Amino acid sequence: MRAQNSQPVDRIIDADSLMRALLRDVLGLTQERVDAFDADTPLFGALPELDSMAVAGLLTEIEDRFHILIEDDDIDGDTFETFGSLVAFARVKMG
Repeated sequence: MRAQNSQPVDRIIDADSLMRALLRDVLGLTQERVDAFDADTPLFGALPELDSMAVAGLLTEIEDRFHILIEDDDIDGDTFETFGSLVAFARVKMG
């Protein structure tokens, strides 16, 4: 079964689950808190734990856990705007 973006469903679920675990681990959030995130949950500017220093750590962890390479040009102001935009970014980079 494939979703509209033609990625296997399990890969889509994996990106979501991996991102939740990453945010939990890197930002020190509780599992309950990250489980409550939906696509529209605001991140940067809304989570006190996610400041500019945390962004650098998150990018490194995203590269490691998603097995992707993130170039400086890949990141813009929208990337960390919401949980959905961050997961979508990771999915695009995963190919």
